[in-house]
Amino acid sequence: MEWNFQRAERLAAALRAGEVTSAELTDQAIARIERDDKAINAICVPDFDRARAAARGADQARARGEDRPLLGIPVTVKESYNVAGLPTTWGMPPHRDFMPAEDAVQVSRLKAAGAVVLGKTNVPVGLQDVQSFNEIYGTTNNPWDHGRTPGGSSGGSAAALAAGFGALSIGSDIAGSLRTPAHFCGVYAHKPTLGLAASRGMVPPPAPALPADHDLAVVGPMARTARDLTLLLDVMAGPDPLTLGVAHEVALPPARHERLRDFRVLILDEHPLIPTGAAVRAGVNRVADALADAGARVERHSPLLPELTEASMLYTQLLFSSLVARFPVEAYERLRTDAAALSADDQSLHAARLRATVFSHRDWVEANSRRELHRHGWRQLFAEFDAVVCPITPTPAFPHDHDPDSMQRRLDIDGVEYPYLDQLVWAGVATMPGLPATAIPAGRSPEGLPVGVQLIGPMFEDRTPLRLAELLEQKIGGFQAPE
Repeated sequence: MEWNFQRAERLAAALRAGEVTSAELTDQAIARIERDDKAINAICVPDFDRARAAARGADQARARGEDRPLLGIPVTVKESYNVAGLPTTWGMPPHRDFMPAEDAVQVSRLKAAGAVVLGKTNVPVGLQDVQSFNEIYGTTNNPWDHGRTPGGSSGGSAAALAAGFGALSIGSDIAGSLRTPAHFCGVYAHKPTLGLAASRGMVPPPAPALPADHDLAVVGPMARTARDLTLLLDVMAGPDPLTLGVAHEVALPPARHERLRDFRVLILDEHPLIPTGAAVRAGVNRVADALADAGARVERHSPLLPELTEASMLYTQLLFSSLVARFPVEAYERLRTDAAALSADDQSLHAARLRATVFSHRDWVEANSRRELHRHGWRQLFAEFDAVVCPITPTPAFPHDHDPDSMQRRLDIDGVEYPYLDQLVWAGVATMPGLPATAIPAGRSPEGLPVGVQLIGPMFEDRTPLRLAELLEQKIGGFQAPE
């Protein structure tokens, strides 16, 4: 039987029933990677010998009567996670030989749950792109169209899932890095509530792996079904044991509802700072129509929604002030010169990005204070609604664009060009306040490319958008393998 595209939940049941062994699943996954990954380049660091050994160990454990959530299931891991015995480079050539001494906390949790790690998946340089290419490992192609990007920075993981290379993957997200690749490749991903899942060991080399969370950034699950996201999130969730002294499980509240008709949903398909392409708008409307057809309360406007333009500016300020904090002095001084040359009247996102790169601590504290006001606004909105449905980016996957200056790149939205980085505003809707967001497939573009949307939920109520994703999957369908 062909197992490569089966959901993790189905694989777990088959392993428990003795229909298949982990060794067989692992050999089948490796054979598929060896056959198909030359064209896709998703698996940048294979670890097949250790994967086969782990699979044999999983089969022996099951024979002893053991059972764990992921026992024997083949998975992949984003390159940016430390895995003992494998390089962690973040795609940065000076660190091509960096070899961490121990696993990241999430890799440890995967292994403790019994997962079989097939290898690591490709990323952009420093995880700082909506694409996945670097000088060390090359370019990852979208399985639906090799001339297009699978997204970034978890692009290798999304491409691997779409191509049948493992049942699950773990990625990270600060600017849509879980959600955008899921949208571009037609798979599922979940950006957890900020702080829900420990991230130690998901750190740029050669920095030490310390239990310090990066503002805005999260680690999270990727899968081919919504239920598999929940399965993997339950493995990943919980604070770092180094901060508590002991491992600690998080008891998330249950989903607010179990039926589509009970959900109260706000639909957003327009952003004041960038247009929504027709294909993505159609995906949002497909979800809205399915919700309405099921009897859910669907609204398209609410005075409770925090103002999106200010939210985007705050997100830009918090994101870019953080991203450049460790830049070399010479690069920082160039940014200061460029920022000083801006006109005071320039209120574009480009200007906001440049000014944010040279924020003072006072500037950052002011932005952080305004973020708290937005968080309060979201709390009020989620007293009236259960979820918000909106785009992840304005377009489906776009053609590879390797211009080294991302500020000079342009994004084509229905024939009109816009600044490349402006597409991040939709990711920021959930990221700036730290809200959970589940990326789901929502149909195909006229060119046949996947289109996804995100379901944003209340803080620490991750199970609500995850359950909504599961119900929508039953209603409108979910992952389809690329032809």
